Amino acid sequence: MQPLLNFISEVDKLKQVKRKTLNYHEQVYENSAEHSWHLSLAVLSFLENSNEQVDVLRCLKMAILHDVVEIDAGDQIVYTRDDGKFERELLAAKRIFGLLPKELGDEFLELWISFEKKECPESRFVGSLDRFLPVFSNIKNNGYTWKENNITREQIYQKNQPEISQGSMSLWEQTDMFLSDYFCDNKRAIK
Repeated sequence: MQPLLNFISEVDKLKQVKRKTLNYHEQVYENSAEHSWHLSLAVLSFLENSNEQVDVLRCLKMAILHDVVEIDAGDQIVYTRDDGKFERELLAAKRIFGLLPKELGDEFLELWISFEKKECPESRFVGSLDRFLPVFSNIKNNGYTWKENNITREQIYQKNQPEISQGSMSLWEQTDMFLSDYFCDNKRAIK
């Protein structure tokens, strides 16, 4: 029981990790725990839009676990290049999941690595939603994070199109419509 209690206590710290994405309905940055919850609901809501058949429980596990590493590694905006990010996050994953009994810790680590490497249908689908949610936040918040971080239209398409379409082509088509409308209405907002 004690390793489980230690783990649950440690992952509570995810509530303190501020992300670079605003909540959809107010000018407040979400935390990583809120994002993981939101991603889990998106998994359940968009299941029919996956390019491939997926195991729902595996998807939910990935959605819940994917950002736990941010307790140690912090959140990083996806448009920045950081060649050491995976290695830092892997160290965090090994430490945090290492708090658990070995079998469960190994399972969680395998899920996290699979998510990061997009090795299975579940990781590709959850990854597509993980990319979609911040884009949708920016659409709803008039590009707030993009403007604040000087993110270009080209960066937005280059980062999001491959990752979203890999897991859900229909979700990418919707995203592309949102982006087209946004850039048509905000020609001067983002280069």
